[in-house]
Amino acid sequence: MTEQNVQIRIEDAVLKGTYANFMQVAHTKDEFVLDFGNLYPPQGIINARIITSPGHFKRVVKAMQEALSKYEEEFGQVTEANSPGPVGFAERK
Repeated sequence: MTEQNVQIRIEDAVLKGTYANFMQVAHTKDEFVLDFGNLYPPQGIINARIITSPGHFKRVVKAMQEALSKYEEEFGQVTEANSPGPVGFAERK
């Protein structure tokens, strides 16, 4: 099988990015759900949700581990941020 060069586009709204200071991961047998959001106590908001397969999720975790290792090699050890404490979802209105 030959490798194919895939061209990827990114929309301007996605390109600018969205800040998140909170992430929650949930899963079923068939998929992982990653919710990214901003917590500003006493409330917060989810601003992005990624749903992916377990196999791809494992590749994402590996890529993130490698990126963190490279970052720490260049800039030094990163200290884990404090947990925001228990978080729950409000009812949709």
